[in-house]
Amino acid sequence: MGAVRPAKPVTRRPVVRPVAADETPDGPPCPACGTPNLAGRKFCRRCAAPLQVREQPAALPWWRTVWPFRRRVRGGSGRALRRTLLVLALAGLVLAGFLFFPFGRYVFEDVRDKLGGTAEISPTGVTASAAASGHPASAAIDGVTNNYWGAPKLGASLTCSFGTPFRLVGVVVHTGVSKEPQEFRRGARPIRADLFVTTKDDKVHKKAVTFNDKPGKQEIRTGISDVVSVRLVLREATGQGEGRPIAVGEVEFFKRT
Repeated sequence: MGAVRPAKPVTRRPVVRPVAADETPDGPPCPACGTPNLAGRKFCRRCAAPLQVREQPAALPWWRTVWPFRRRVRGGSGRALRRTLLVLALAGLVLAGFLFFPFGRYVFEDVRDKLGGTAEISPTGVTASAAASGHPASAAIDGVTNNYWGAPKLGASLTCSFGTPFRLVGVVVHTGVSKEPQEFRRGARPIRADLFVTTKDDKVHKKAVTFNDKPGKQEIRTGISDVVSVRLVLREATGQGEGRPIAVGEVEFFKRT
């Protein structure tokens, strides 16, 4: 008798375990197939679908969709710190606005002075603390340089007033008795002075001025708003002598247009 081949193995069928009476499902139904399951199960006993569905996060408010609040964070993971930093940043901006507002306004007005036009404005009145005979204060604003206000000594002042407040862009001063070089050297002329500019709120702006010892106009940039009067006080002069008053040929004022 020949050899007998072994039989091919057959997989055993699973034996279904009978459900005990105490395993009656009383939990929530499966979200996939609707089969009831016992409480506490993680997967459906029929289709093996997950029974614990992950909760969807709540929708963010509109302000959390804007940077830098766009990032979703867990509770207590730096939210208080970010809010504190935001409050400090806002407080810093407010403080910077108070501190730098005058400077910012000065820069803005200065740019307007440089880009805008100018026009000469005549004073409505002029007075002098002292004047040499034949050389009154009015000679300093008569429009010509061969007449002059003659100050008998240092410390004398010339005050020009204006009827309407205006933006004073600059002042031009002609020193000496004449614009001719030879005549200019024969008289006394100021080389240093103080300019006091008063605004409508009674605030006084002081500017020290140094003049070149030569004939011609001496330009002084000011850039002051709401000006109502300007006072020129002579501090130092050259060419002084007996019978030589300190000569200021002309003072001109320019406003922004």
